Amino acid sequence: MLPVTSSTRPAAAAARGGWAGLGLLGAAGVLWGTIGPAVDVVHDRSGLSPLTIGAWRSAAGIAVLLLAVGAARRVGACRALLRDHRREVVLTGSLTAAFQLLFFVAVVSAGVSVTTVVALGSAPVLLLVLGSVRRRRLPGPGEALVVGAALLGLLLVGAGGGTAGTGTHPGWGVLAALGSGAAYALSAEAGGSLTRRGDALVVTTCTTAVVAAALVPVGVLAVVVGDEPWRTADAGSWVLVAYLGVVTMALAYVLLYAGLRSTPSGTAVVATLLEPVTAVLVAVTLLGERLSPAGAVGCLLILGAIASLGRRGEAPQAQ
Repeated sequence: MLPVTSSTRPAAAAARGGWAGLGLLGAAGVLWGTIGPAVDVVHDRSGLSPLTIGAWRSAAGIAVLLLAVGAARRVGACRALLRDHRREVVLTGSLTAAFQLLFFVAVVSAGVSVTTVVALGSAPVLLLVLGSVRRRRLPGPGEALVVGAALLGLLLVGAGGGTAGTGTHPGWGVLAALGSGAAYALSAEAGGSLTRRGDALVVTTCTTAVVAAALVPVGVLAVVVGDEPWRTADAGSWVLVAYLGVVTMALAYVLLYAGLRSTPSGTAVVATLLEPVTAVLVAVTLLGERLSPAGAVGCLLILGAIASLGRRGEAPQAQ
């Protein structure tokens, strides 16, 4: 047995932290992967538009988070974070709201597959480029290989994973998806810095308050201008809306920000590519869609890329 020296302890700690952070981020990605199928079911059963569902989701999310910080006696910590780091909170929350809003717009305009590939695929590339510019050197072979494998897997999942769909305005949808990907990447970058200043529950509550302040008026506007329904008599739809707010927003973002405490933002956006993998598996298992061989290979590539990130045991980059 090799002796445990001072040089091996940091490496072992980094490896444990890498796997723990990836586990939290992967769990967030799995929860996010259920959003698309849940929104489809709510829309079909109730007639609520995606923007209206997003507004109800954010309202449910912030409501349960406020209850949680009250029960945990973390209200003072929320006030302190808003007082001392208001700009970072508003920036992270605004980017998160932009990511969600543009993603919904892209899904309607370009379809689920195109939106997933463009939005989630552009985010790790953007962060890889930003990291290279910050360090003033090209990405290492390992970084490029992991991102390349994840992107190839994402393309295969989008092309053959059973989530195909067509939109009404594909050109505008692609632009919205690119904007969504950029907002997602930058929100992970900003959120990673914010997690050094507060725990995951506090950061999630403060940023989600900003998200709700942005998305609820958008949902109201969609109802007023588009003459769309804002409520439904279907009880099952309300259960799913509550699930979307409590689980895929409140809980998932707590997991995200907890994971970002020990994981670089570039690694995080690759880890959360479990979202499309989960969406495909849910569609195949519950909605009767078929998983093609290309989609299966894509899922394996994404899982392999995420597993390799944990073995590298990276520490967060300086913010």
